[in-house]
Amino acid sequence: MLEEAVGLGAVTVLAVLEQAYFSLQVIYARRKYSVSPPSTSGPPDFQRIFRAQANCSEYFPIFITILWTSGIFFSQGLSSLCGLLYLYGRLCYFWGYAESAQGRLAPLYFSARVLWVLIGFSAVGVILSFCRVYLEVDLLQELAHALF
Repeated sequence: MLEEAVGLGAVTVLAVLEQAYFSLQVIYARRKYSVSPPSTSGPPDFQRIFRAQANCSEYFPIFITILWTSGIFFSQGLSSLCGLLYLYGRLCYFWGYAESAQGRLAPLYFSARVLWVLIGFSAVGVILSFCRVYLEVDLLQELAHALF
């Protein structure tokens, strides 16, 4: 099982490193704009960086949970690929938001779509597993029989 989950593990480690990068950017912005903790208000440039990091942190638990659920119940390869796409989208979101509030929108929509794909994979995987384990019905096999 562990060898099969290496992709999910790698994406998880990258996700944690990305979160650390975002946090460091807030620390650098605090120094640059002289905004001492616990204050969260300051120049607009600081506020955008702070909000970008906070928004990414808010979605992090959802992403990790759905990444692993999708990987375990649907496909580890596809889930890992979607995870990488999501992380790329969040990085672009952070950089875009740091530049301008408008710059966050396209990457935000992209990463939201990827997250919904992972949610869909998770739901399908859980339903198929539930039916196979508890109802003793293999829906994929039944579908294949119906089509061919």
